[in-house]
Amino acid sequence: MYRTWLRRVVKLGIAMAMAGGLVTAEASMWLQSASRDYVYGVDDVPEAPVALVLGAQVYDDGSPSPFLAARLEIARQLYAAGKVKAILVSGDHMDWGYDEPGAMWLWLNDRGVPAGRIIEDHAGFDTYDSCARAKRVFGVDRLIVVSQAFHVPRAVALCRHLGVDAAGVGDTTMAQFHAPWWQASLREYGAADKAAFDVLSGRDPVFLGRPETGVQDALLQG
Repeated sequence: MYRTWLRRVVKLGIAMAMAGGLVTAEASMWLQSASRDYVYGVDDVPEAPVALVLGAQVYDDGSPSPFLAARLEIARQLYAAGKVKAILVSGDHMDWGYDEPGAMWLWLNDRGVPAGRIIEDHAGFDTYDSCARAKRVFGVDRLIVVSQAFHVPRAVALCRHLGVDAAGVGDTTMAQFHAPWWQASLREYGAADKAAFDVLSGRDPVFLGRPETGVQDALLQG
């Protein structure tokens, strides 16, 4: 009796694992397919009004982690090359003492991007929220989304699904840190499942809020 029950439990576990693996594989293939024609390098990406930089870890002293600094450097290069006219920095500021957008603003401004060209989104709690808020709160219809190379396909696919004409540029310099790079790359498989859920549910961002004119104001500077 016990062995029969155990075999059934094992079979059920295997079946559930296979089903979960299939869902993850299909979600990952969708993200790759939806973004395939829209991922570029800094030099060949088409111009857009805005660069959207997705947040990542900020240290206790307020400085961006190397992964986030690499994203910001790409945005700085895009601005310096005239590829974009404004930079929207979107990240986590759920807790008062932890401010990704503020750290990103300071990093860019310290390196020559004018203050009026940098707009902060303090409720970019994940990739879906950042893309949704770029469209629905900041009124952005076309942008270049910037992250690490393993993340960009998901970001581009989500932004495009949410009605933003998005291209993407991904950093590869952080691949020199082999362990964290591959750990983050592997986490993308789980993130693909979440992306599929977000798309199928059509959920609102965690915090939607009222429309903001920061991007439009930056672009009106000429």
